[in-house]
Amino acid sequence: MSTTTTARIAIAAIAASVLTACSGTPAPAPGPASGPASGGAPATGTAATEVNPAGDIPDNQAYIPFAPPGAGFTVKIPEGWASLASGTTTTFTDKLNQVQVSSSRGAAAPTPASVTATDVPALKTRTPNFAMGQVSTVSRHAGPATLLTYRGDSAPSPVTGKVVRDAFERYSFFRAGIRVDLTLSGPANADNVDPWRTVTDSLSWS
Repeated sequence: MSTTTTARIAIAAIAASVLTACSGTPAPAPGPASGPASGGAPATGTAATEVNPAGDIPDNQAYIPFAPPGAGFTVKIPEGWASLASGTTTTFTDKLNQVQVSSSRGAAAPTPASVTATDVPALKTRTPNFAMGQVSTVSRHAGPATLLTYRGDSAPSPVTGKVVRDAFERYSFFRAGIRVDLTLSGPANADNVDPWRTVTDSLSWS
């Protein structure tokens, strides 16, 4: 190989090195992907927040005992709800839900027949767009109760004027001449089976 050829090769090598330096070094090969798509855990994250549909009572709702003086019974009601007393009836409300506790004296325990004949007509007069459900006998910790289910329209919202279609469960308990009616209501599409069971199972006689 001649001296001229050797020089040309050297010059070409130097030029290639300069071009490589000017163009930057090649990007490193990508490493393994992380995150949900590749099965890896994300670097940071937060626990999902429970979102309750309108009318659903939260699972972490606390309950406190309610014992009207001289009434002869105690029942647990949701803590923090607003209350309004009128005679022997106390109504607890929160947003779209309501628990009404009422007591009276009687000579005999209510039955599906007596509730249908006496209570239903009275409820029709004070429940807008009343729709009859079923009347049955159910068992709770305090003993048997007559359960009446029905639907009706709520009072219009004072802010929006909106009317909500409510579902009602009315439990009538009786012992030693004392009748206790627990009326639980909320939006018809709400899922409050567990809270309503907590309230109705909490009734105890004193």
